[in-house]
Amino acid sequence: MSEQMWWRGAVIYQIYPRSFNDSNNDGIGDLPGIIDKLDYISSLGVDAIWISPFFKSPMKDFGYDISDYRDIDPIFGNLEDFDRLIEKAHSLNIKIMIDQVLSHTSDQHQWFIESREDQVNDKADWYVWADAKEDGTPPNNWLSIFGGMAWTWEPRRQQYYLHNFLSSQPDLNFHNPSVRQAVLDNVEFWLKRGVDGFRLDAINFCFHDAQLRDNPAKPKALRQSIGFDEKNPYAYQYHYFNNTQDENLAFIESIRALLDQYPGTVALGEISSEDSLKTMAEYTQGNKRLHMGYSFDLLNDNFTAAYIKEVVTSLESRVSDGWPCWSISNHDVQRVVSRWGRAGNHESSPDFAKMLFAMIASLRGSVCSYQGEELGLPEGDIAYEDIQDPYGIAFWPQFKGRDGCRTPHPWEHDKEYSGFSTSKPWLPMLDCHKKLAVSTQVDCDDSVLNSYRNFTLWRKQHPELLYGDIEFIDTQEPILAFMRKYQGVEMLVCFNLSGQTQQVQLPSLSSYVPQLGHKLAGANQNNGLLNLQPFGSFFGSRV
Repeated sequence: MSEQMWWRGAVIYQIYPRSFNDSNNDGIGDLPGIIDKLDYISSLGVDAIWISPFFKSPMKDFGYDISDYRDIDPIFGNLEDFDRLIEKAHSLNIKIMIDQVLSHTSDQHQWFIESREDQVNDKADWYVWADAKEDGTPPNNWLSIFGGMAWTWEPRRQQYYLHNFLSSQPDLNFHNPSVRQAVLDNVEFWLKRGVDGFRLDAINFCFHDAQLRDNPAKPKALRQSIGFDEKNPYAYQYHYFNNTQDENLAFIESIRALLDQYPGTVALGEISSEDSLKTMAEYTQGNKRLHMGYSFDLLNDNFTAAYIKEVVTSLESRVSDGWPCWSISNHDVQRVVSRWGRAGNHESSPDFAKMLFAMIASLRGSVCSYQGEELGLPEGDIAYEDIQDPYGIAFWPQFKGRDGCRTPHPWEHDKEYSGFSTSKPWLPMLDCHKKLAVSTQVDCDDSVLNSYRNFTLWRKQHPELLYGDIEFIDTQEPILAFMRKYQGVEMLVCFNLSGQTQQVQLPSLSSYVPQLGHKLAGANQNNGLLNLQPFGSFFGSRV
């Protein structure tokens, strides 16, 4: 596989369509709204957009519960709108990636409606059904991520069905070859429509243990599983049997074989397992599985140079010919400037936001960048009466859910709903976000927005940052330093992760000429030492 494939080193801009731009002023973003903002997206210098689900859905989990994989929910538009989106994006040299939620459907999908009727219909074995134990309890101890047992009783069949997420999201039975083929046919529908790739939601959840063995208990001291702590009993188990089964490897190879029939298309897998880095390496191995994978390892609260180095080096030691995609924000976690900045009171610092994107975009791999990250948006504080997320409703008040990162994108600071809509949005438009609207940043040379643009464009001029190997340099906190090397070109990269000036001695520092085109808070050399400004960075090319 050529290193110059478009997705290697790409910046992929994630759009949560409900919250990006509302073209018909019903308070919900839509596909025509995305079309209207494609010139803005192009100006960011990104290579692709990944659009979260817009398929027909009862919206119990806001689109991740799909009732028709081949049509668009009317709140977002129609298939003709999608075709126009593809056409305009491609005219701007922007690739289009869409979510595919393969492991489960909505309980309103026609497959499930038929499957639940009895145990002998044509779709009877398309979902994971199991008899109750002798005492009437569920067949095993598996838990749902959204709280409670992962089994719900269906009186029509007199059996339980499995749902790793909401009870309205029944899991498909991937042990059934007819299910696997139907899923692949749905994927191909969008390939024929011209998409350039897919983000595969919870891709390691497709298969379950056919023996339905109990998950073992996890010791209290280790209850930090896939981003969950003791606020959620999901963390009380090792999830060895309800996901990440060996049979899934053959299935993702069939996905890759399908994509290989459509040259230039790409699969990015979301992976959350007990050892996500190990699973990422397995799922991207051998040029016959996924093109890229990303995990939640940089989507948690752990913000230290040592931890970032540990995550990257651990993956590098395992990944061989695979390719990672790094993410520090998405629609499921707190926005990064708040998640990593609150401890040091940095979440309102523009230089902090600038440094974070430059840091993640300088690692070996591709980048998923979530809408609003280019503005430095902090996490929204959503009142209980405004919460929409079923996860947040279930776990309130210990956990407020995911709505705080899903609030509408602010376009114009001087309008009631910041230009997102003329009607009340589905989630509040926050005052703290209005101040950071595109209109307030676009003409300010020193804004987070323009720093983001400058860095993506400058990065494209340096193949070593796009494709090069990575080698970390031993430094003390809060300094993160590494080399990127490609075809004989070396670049020294160094970040100050703190809000205080730092001084560091780096090997052969005088051999590297500072690169200034990125326009970030910087550094200066003095007597062989590098003085880094608060949240400063240094990029140096070897003479």
